[in-house]
Amino acid sequence: FTNLNISVMKCQAGVTPEFKRLIGYMTSYISGCRYCQAHTILGSERFGSSEARLNDVWNFEESVHFNDAEKSALRFARAAAMVPNEVDQEITNNLRQHWDHGEIVEITAVIALFGFLNRWNDSMGSVLEDLPVEAGEKYLQENGWEVGKHQ
Repeated sequence: FTNLNISVMKCQAGVTPEFKRLIGYMTSYISGCRYCQAHTILGSERFGSSEARLNDVWNFEESVHFNDAEKSALRFARAAAMVPNEVDQEITNNLRQHWDHGEIVEITAVIALFGFLNRWNDSMGSVLEDLPVEAGEKYLQENGWEVGKHQ
């Protein structure tokens, strides 16, 4: 698993470490995995995400803190994380306008990795550590993240 995680989260194309974690957050939010929501928002912060981006990620469509390329990737992540998958031709075409093939592979790999992690952590009842709990309390409460409902 460690090798898979390193491989997926390593930046080979133009997707930054900060943005990969925001994609992971979007995927985890759709899946409802509190554990991964807290870890990805903390990871985004550690990789330099601004407080404005962290607070605005769920409202990315209207946000001035995300450019058109990032919005297309977050839209793709949101649709790809749905069950059943809601990626359609319009979402795909929009994504391809802003990202090259290698970047789309990286984005999709992050979504798939967190799809696995969301199911693993929720099903196994992974206990959330103190630092991610603090990040969840700081950035995620407005989006329904509740202290005590993270296992």
